[in-house]
Amino acid sequence: MDLEQESTIAVDTGMSSDIADSCNKLIDTQKQLKALDDQITKLQEVERTLSEQTIPNLMQQAGISMLKLADGSSVEITKKYAARVPTSKVDEAHDWLRANGYEDLIKNDLSLSFGMKEDNQAKALAQELIEKGFNVKQKTHVHHSTLAGFVREQIEEGKEVPHDLFGVYVADRTKITTKE
Repeated sequence: MDLEQESTIAVDTGMSSDIADSCNKLIDTQKQLKALDDQITKLQEVERTLSEQTIPNLMQQAGISMLKLADGSSVEITKKYAARVPTSKVDEAHDWLRANGYEDLIKNDLSLSFGMKEDNQAKALAQELIEKGFNVKQKTHVHHSTLAGFVREQIEEGKEVPHDLFGVYVADRTKITTKE
């Protein structure tokens, strides 16, 4: 058996040109996608500025809260509430919620890790597992939608909430309703 003859592989050099062309097309497509992503980001910022600053300011200066257009559309300014607990302040934020009677907003995930053939033990209570030396992981969190709703409710009722703990963001928002 001649190993040198066996290891010779025929390569179609015309195919390498097709491969290179396809690779260049892929690179161009990726560049176009990146440019479109950048354009979308810029347009979203323009939209946010118009919706949260420019139009609300102009309507406030004009002394109007709602505007009906000739085509039947309407423009009004509503409040937008957002909140998210910064990672560095989770414990402090949860302590505040508990101390002020809002512990029901906190979700509490308890995760237990078991090895193979430990299914029966998995059905036992978490405390029993801790006493037996199993690794119990506990994670508490407040969903951002729940927190935003809570913040909106508290602010609208005139109650104070620690903005720094909850990453509170309140903005006027333009709402345009079109006549379909």
